[in-house]
Amino acid sequence: MTPAALQRLADRLELEALVIRYANAIDRRDFASLDSVFTADAYIDYRAMGGIDGPYPVVKQWLPQALGHFPGYMHLISNCEFQIDGDRAHGRIACFNPMVVPRPEGGTDTMFLGLWYLDAYLRTADGWRITRRVEEKSYDFNVPAWLKAVVNPA
Repeated sequence: MTPAALQRLADRLELEALVIRYANAIDRRDFASLDSVFTADAYIDYRAMGGIDGPYPVVKQWLPQALGHFPGYMHLISNCEFQIDGDRAHGRIACFNPMVVPRPEGGTDTMFLGLWYLDAYLRTADGWRITRRVEEKSYDFNVPAWLKAVVNPA
């Protein structure tokens, strides 16, 4: 294998590890570790699935409050496509996101969200980081009526 081919392979593995690190941080509610995922000036847009958009520090502060409504969830990452160009890259990452949702009358249901992350990455002195993440909705299933206005914006 040529050095360039080895570098492309190493970059891809590092980018895959980065998007998995994001999913694990969110699912563990370890929001502080997102600092090793995003650049300080990253832009995040979660509006397609009912969230907010803005600079990373604002979105990071919003996450615990927004996700605190859900007793459990998982972000299962797959189908990672990366276009790497030197120290910059773009990616399209599939995410299957089951979420446990409390019922107003008691008990819980599980809803399922399917989405893609459309990412931009930058190689920094500390490794690859996300500079831009935009959600693109694929589908939702079993979203409770009280939550539909948020997850299915008009």
